[in-house]
Amino acid sequence: MTEAGISVRRLALRSLRTTDRSVHLVLDPARLALSVPQAAAILARERPAAILTTGGYVAIPVLSAARTMRIPTILWEGNVIPGRSVRTVARLASLVAVSFPETCAAMAVTGAHCYLTGTPIRDFGAVDPDAARARFGVGPGERLVLIFGGSQAVRRFNAAVAVALPELVNRVHVVHVTGEVGYADALTAREALPEERRTWYRPYPFLGLEMAEALVAADLIVGRAGSSTLAEATALGKPLVVVPYPHAAGHQRANARRLVESGAARLVEDEAFDAAALLDAAAILDDPATHARMAAASRELGRPAAADALAELVLAAAERRPLPDRAAIDRRSRGLAA
Repeated sequence: MTEAGISVRRLALRSLRTTDRSVHLVLDPARLALSVPQAAAILARERPAAILTTGGYVAIPVLSAARTMRIPTILWEGNVIPGRSVRTVARLASLVAVSFPETCAAMAVTGAHCYLTGTPIRDFGAVDPDAARARFGVGPGERLVLIFGGSQAVRRFNAAVAVALPELVNRVHVVHVTGEVGYADALTAREALPEERRTWYRPYPFLGLEMAEALVAADLIVGRAGSSTLAEATALGKPLVVVPYPHAAGHQRANARRLVESGAARLVEDEAFDAAALLDAAAILDDPATHARMAAASRELGRPAAADALAELVLAAAERRPLPDRAAIDRRSRGLAA
């Protein structure tokens, strides 16, 4: 890591340690006047070449100080609809990187300072698709559905799987991330299946490093519409059935809209997601033409090299070089030649 990179990391860690206090300072104008000099003192000591932030109220004093000290700052936002604090931070940032083109307008950022990079994701290059499918017991010509509800409101998914499971495993393999709360019930449901079908259902309380293998192995993904989930699925060209988390201020529904409009995903509202909806989702795999169209649309939206594109912007800002052309960053994020 470069000296500039180490300084940026130290500043980020220091900010994380003081997040709660900094939030209160920002909300109180008198304390904001105090927090900006404190941030300036840290910046003067650490001397970062550039600052990368994902927003939040804690970033306001840091970016305010950086602006007066002529330190370039880059804001990355992964949702279509940015939150209030992110919109505030966007006005202070030197440039903005986003995952969806609509976000630039939502933040009222001029086109020249807003870059479409996509969402940085893990590297899937080392995951062998055949080995991944073998790990989950998927044989030639068989199909796999990956179902996960994220960290919130996973019970909706678990209830749908519990009812649909006997029919579901007669059609497809199922990898199901249950959360700790639903894992015991999932194991019980698995034991109730006919013996020859039990290996077709693989519940996990969570997936760590194995999640990359599950995503690569899957033929269809059923899950929430968080920015990272959509970014990884499209980078791999996977069709999706998205069930937006209803208590996310509309962020997830907005995130999913472009995928749905392009044909890469189908949307099911949270209150409508049940066993019948899950079986209907699995029916996508019964129609090879539909599955192929959705996969192609997903792949077209994918930005597997988003992390490289964002890093290129940060390094250009840190080294005070002319910023890359927006079209070049777009191509870079897609993994295409610059």
